[in-house]
Amino acid sequence: MSGPIGVFDSGMGGLTVLRALRERLPGEDLVYFGDTARVPYGTKGERTVRRFALEDASFLLSLGVKMVVVACNTASAFALEHLRAELPVPVLGVIEPGVAAAVTRTRGGPVGVIATAGTIASRRYQRLLAARLGGERVLARACPLLVPLVEEGMIDHPVTRQVLAEYLAPLREAGVDTLILGCTHYPLLRERIAAFMGPGTVLVDSADTLADTARAELQRLGLARPAGGRPGELAFYLSDVPWRFAEVAERFLGHPIGEVRTVNVNELAAPAAAARRKDAP
Repeated sequence: MSGPIGVFDSGMGGLTVLRALRERLPGEDLVYFGDTARVPYGTKGERTVRRFALEDASFLLSLGVKMVVVACNTASAFALEHLRAELPVPVLGVIEPGVAAAVTRTRGGPVGVIATAGTIASRRYQRLLAARLGGERVLARACPLLVPLVEEGMIDHPVTRQVLAEYLAPLREAGVDTLILGCTHYPLLRERIAAFMGPGTVLVDSADTLADTARAELQRLGLARPAGGRPGELAFYLSDVPWRFAEVAERFLGHPIGEVRTVNVNELAAPAAAARRKDAP
């Protein structure tokens, strides 16, 4: 119960999840690891993403976390079940909560998903939605240019509006009534996406839905800290400190970021190997 919640992402997009967790669980300590030296995961293959995800999660385990939150859609798509089989703590991903929220909110029309190329190629969202709604109602669209535009701070730039129109036009024309923002960068574009899609489309924010699920799961497992205690603390680890990191991180988190510690990616394999040896029969 006293341990922190560990959150990892391939880069900085997962800070939107950290922000949502902080809002819903103000008494919990949170540890964030961003694998900024190996970003992006969205263009890599399943085997590589699974290895990176296990190394990331094992590093968080070495810090004593009581839960691992995979704040990366690509890692959730390719590695979530693998992590659940390997790790001795609860593991939550972004995709399942987003699908559950979309199924609840749809009004019978098509349901859309926008995400990175890797997440769309995994077909994880599509399969889960199809199992609940039928495949004919599911539309998916890869939007690879949105991540760099967000990280460059071009949220209100005309180029971003043009790119959004290019990506979203087929979904608007198809009349989707619910759209999953299947990348943790996309909530920063929520207003622009909502304006283009119109009032008839409900947006599902993956960061918010995952944070709600984490809160419920901690309570269910008896791992939530008692209410009324001290405010939770934040700790940040990165595998590299990118140029303009503080500026970009503040945009995602909503306030200035504190001290950041760096971890050499070559050192990440050691906790992963130790975790496997510990669980070996």
